Amino acid sequence: MDGTETRQRRPEELGLPPALSTGRLPAASEDGPLTVPESQRVTSKLLGTELSKETALSIGFQVTVPFMFAGLGLSGAGILLNYFQHWPVFVEVKDLLTLVPPLVGLKGNLEMTLASRLSTAANTGQIDDPREQHRVINSNLALIQVQATVVGLLAALVALLLGAASRGELDFAKVELLCASSVITAFLAALALDSRFLTPVVCIGFMALTPVWVLIAKQNPPIMKILKFGWFPIILAMVISSFGGLILNKTISKEPYKGMAIFTPIICGVGGNLVAIQTSRISTYLHMWSTPGVLPLWMKKFWPNPCSTFCTSEINSMSARVLLFLVIPGHLIFFYVIYLVEGPSVPNSKIFVAFYLLAGLIQVTILLYLAEVMTRLTWHQSLDPDSHCIPYLTGVGDLLGTGLLALCFLISWLLRSEAELDGISELASGPS
Repeated sequence: MDGTETRQRRPEELGLPPALSTGRLPAASEDGPLTVPESQRVTSKLLGTELSKETALSIGFQVTVPFMFAGLGLSGAGILLNYFQHWPVFVEVKDLLTLVPPLVGLKGNLEMTLASRLSTAANTGQIDDPREQHRVINSNLALIQVQATVVGLLAALVALLLGAASRGELDFAKVELLCASSVITAFLAALALDSRFLTPVVCIGFMALTPVWVLIAKQNPPIMKILKFGWFPIILAMVISSFGGLILNKTISKEPYKGMAIFTPIICGVGGNLVAIQTSRISTYLHMWSTPGVLPLWMKKFWPNPCSTFCTSEINSMSARVLLFLVIPGHLIFFYVIYLVEGPSVPNSKIFVAFYLLAGLIQVTILLYLAEVMTRLTWHQSLDPDSHCIPYLTGVGDLLGTGLLALCFLISWLLRSEAELDGISELASGPS
């Protein structure tokens, strides 16, 4: 059957899962990796003409341009963060730096899950009707407004708690500022640092709009189900990203980590963007060729061999290779752009560049494999991978990226210090 027949036959089947399960994901058994029971497998289907024509080259053409534009935007974000870290508000309220990764990650999570849901809906024929398009798009936009407001405020509280745990004290005087910052961004809130009136108004005002967004989201029952049951992935992803923010907060002002502010948005954003693309592709693939709760025969293992994720001729493996191939060239281009703008403030030793590229490659490799695993697990539980996988993966990507980046700076500094000591020793032992 061709792609057109599939779209006409299954539009009502291929929406979001009819019911979002809250059950636990299956764990590995003592005998080895879990596999799907024979009764729950579906037989192979011939892929449609449109899918079978997709090649590595066509995937690369589709991905490269938006990837490069996104990377340039991330480079600009890093340059801005490097500049704003010296503002009085960031110096006085250290927890604002802890907020950066979870807030950037939250924004990315909401936008990427929105794009992934709409992409799946478009590819499965759910929004072919113009009236349905408006209903689906409006309800999705209202959903992410509610999630952004609520989780943004929670991010401020998590940042406060992490800061209190690391310093041994909780600064209640900064609660209002952090909450306002997490809703309207830290930069706008910085203008209201000395205002005891504006920050509570901002928090209350945005919270008061929440019922309006809920009413709009109720137009679409599947979106309403996400609004009721889809909070855990977003909140957990925010908590995971907050630990990355804590790493940034503890390292950004120290000499060995000079330049950390510039590269943090880039390495976190690149990893998150690439894994979101792969997750969305796998999710759409499952929506088109299977039903929630039932894995295709060729995806029967919950824990696939990593080689099968990157080294087979299957379409998802092919796209994983393309995305992995973009990592090093992309990071080199973004590094060069930052070096042209920032100049000497950017560490440019060969050792640092090599470790930085290796860190980016390790991060994306881990994330792409986890994307393959998590989409299978969530689909088997009748959960929608578009809404349940991307937040976890981007949160892990933020933590991995920030941790690996800090390690790069530390190793580079240690090697540079050792080389300087060796040079001093040679001079001291030379002829007098």
